[in-house]
Amino acid sequence: MRLATWNVNSIRSRVDRATALLQRHDIDVLALQETKCRDDQFPFAQFEAAGYEVAHVGLNQWNGVAIVSRVGLADVELAFPGQPGFDKNAGDSLLDSPVVESRAIGATCGGVRVWSLYVPNGRALSDPHYTYKLDWLAALRAEAAEWLAADPRAEIALVGDWNIAPTDDDVWSPQLFEGKTHTSGPERAAFQAMLDTGFRDVLRPFAPGPGVYTYWDYTQLRFPRKEGMRIDFALASPALADRVTDAFVDREERKGKGASDHAPVIAEF
Repeated sequence: MRLATWNVNSIRSRVDRATALLQRHDIDVLALQETKCRDDQFPFAQFEAAGYEVAHVGLNQWNGVAIVSRVGLADVELAFPGQPGFDKNAGDSLLDSPVVESRAIGATCGGVRVWSLYVPNGRALSDPHYTYKLDWLAALRAEAAEWLAADPRAEIALVGDWNIAPTDDDVWSPQLFEGKTHTSGPERAAFQAMLDTGFRDVLRPFAPGPGVYTYWDYTQLRFPRKEGMRIDFALASPALADRVTDAFVDREERKGKGASDHAPVIAEF
C-alpha cells in the first residue's frame, strides 16, 4: 500500500494537482486536509473518474478533511471519539458543548485504519485556540492509546497536518519561533506523548537530519530560500510501522503556479 497525506489548502483550487499526484506516485490512499469546502462542494466526480472512492467532512470554507482510496473505504467516522470542539461564535472561548469542527475523518482502507487529521493551529500561546489545540491532542492521544491497548497488532495510520515542529531540526529557525506556537514546550510534549503510546514517525528513518520540511509560508520567499517547517506527519502503529519500506516528501509538488503551501508526505507499506 502506498499512502500519502497532504494539506491541499483548498481542494477546489487544486483538484487537478491532487488527481495528478495520485497518478504520478501510484497512490492507493490519499489523506487530505484543509479542503476548505462543504460536502456538497467537494469535487467527488474527478476522483471517482480516476477510480477512487472518497469520504469527506466539511462544514464551511474552513478546515475540512478527506480520505481518497482505491483499496476500499469502510467504517467511516467523521470525528474520533471524544474529539473536542471550539465555538468560533462565542468570543473565541471554549464552551462546555462546542461545535466539533471538521478536523478528523477515519476509514478502513485495505485493512489499515487511516485517520486524516488537521490539528488546530493554536494561533498564539495566549489564545484560547492554543488551549483547544492541547486539549485536542490530549484527546487524540488518549483515544489512540486505547486503540493499541485493545489490539496491539492493529494497523493504524494517523496522518495529516499536526501544526507542530517537534524538534529544532524540524524548523528552519528555532529562534524565530521562540514564544510562538508550533515549537512550544507543551506542543512538543503533546507530540512526544503520541510517540510514547507506540506510534512511530515513518518518515524520519528515511529522511534524517535538518532541512526536511513539508511546509513553507507563501511570504518572504520562504520556499526558494529553503525556510520551512516539518509539520505534516504519518504516524503508524507498531504493527504498521514494521511494514514501512519507504517514505519521502514530494517537495516538487510545492513548486509552480497554484501550489499549496504544504508538500505531500508519502509512505509505502
